[in-house]
Amino acid sequence: MKEKIHPQYIETAVSCSCGNSFTTRSTRKELRVDICSACHPFFTGKLKYVDTAGRIEKFQNKFAAGSYASLAKPAPKKKKAAASSDE
Repeated sequence: MKEKIHPQYIETAVSCSCGNSFTTRSTRKELRVDICSACHPFFTGKLKYVDTAGRIEKFQNKFAAGSYASLAKPAPKKKKAAASSDE
């Protein structure tokens, strides 16, 4: 194996936004996470919505009309020839 090509594998302090912290090993000194096993709904058994930047509302607004607006077919253009022949 070649020497000095692998990063150092050191102890890492992991801190969660809920306040929980623990140590593990990684190539980084410190990690910050949004969700850990102490606050994740699967591990706690409590239902909790994790909404980052209003994603649920954005999704609901997108489908409020019933479909994508970009996929709707444009309305057919009416011919103006009939209106000009009356003159």
